[in-house]
Amino acid sequence: MKTVLIVQARMQASRLPGKVLLPLLDKPMLEWVISRASKSKVIDSFTVATTTDPADDKIEKWGEDFGIHVFRGSQYDVLDRYYNAAMEAGADTIIRVTADCPLIDPALIDELYHFYKNEQADFAANRLPPPWHRTYPIGLDAEIVSMEMLKKAWENAEEKYEREHVMPWFYDTPGRCRVSILDNPVDYGMHRWTVDTPEDYQMMHSLFEKLSDPMHDSWLDVLKVINENPELEMINASSHAKDMKVIDSRS
Repeated sequence: MKTVLIVQARMQASRLPGKVLLPLLDKPMLEWVISRASKSKVIDSFTVATTTDPADDKIEKWGEDFGIHVFRGSQYDVLDRYYNAAMEAGADTIIRVTADCPLIDPALIDELYHFYKNEQADFAANRLPPPWHRTYPIGLDAEIVSMEMLKKAWENAEEKYEREHVMPWFYDTPGRCRVSILDNPVDYGMHRWTVDTPEDYQMMHSLFEKLSDPMHDSWLDVLKVINENPELEMINASSHAKDMKVIDSRS
């Protein structure tokens, strides 16, 4: 059984183009995502899923230099891109993260994986997008699904937002699938540690400079730094997550 982590990345992000290769300290953000996730004990291989847009040639070149496989597919039908990337990788289980989460926590990925298995879920995540409530900081997001269920979504998802956001088909209709959400005992869902706007990037850049070991610090280590430096989260206080049904107008 092969577990593949697929990182969603593209250069033409609507709110901060080129963000996935913006530098944080000595590495582009996408490299932080892969390098931190590689500490996971449950992942067998990694794939970056980008698009056929010429702008994403830079991501493919980065992958060649870094030594990680890059799959190229549809720009706006991200579910199709994900499904075909998973097929090419020979995945049995797929873990989804996005390239704008440089503080992704490998221990939390492992915890979610075991939760998914123990719950015998069709789909598991440590958060759902607005309007659902979350208990982990945004930026630690991971979702897990089997290849069998991903194929069902690929075959049956019809709404544009279900295609663009990959996983909503599993949870947007109650009772369709066995959905399990891993919640944290303490609610830290008010924190925002992702990079989707220029303000997010400014905040993340400042935060990385204060971390003692950005490659290995856990999310709780990050939380401690945030609590000691509350001014950091004032930088991107105006940034907000998109609603599940919001789609890129360019599609």
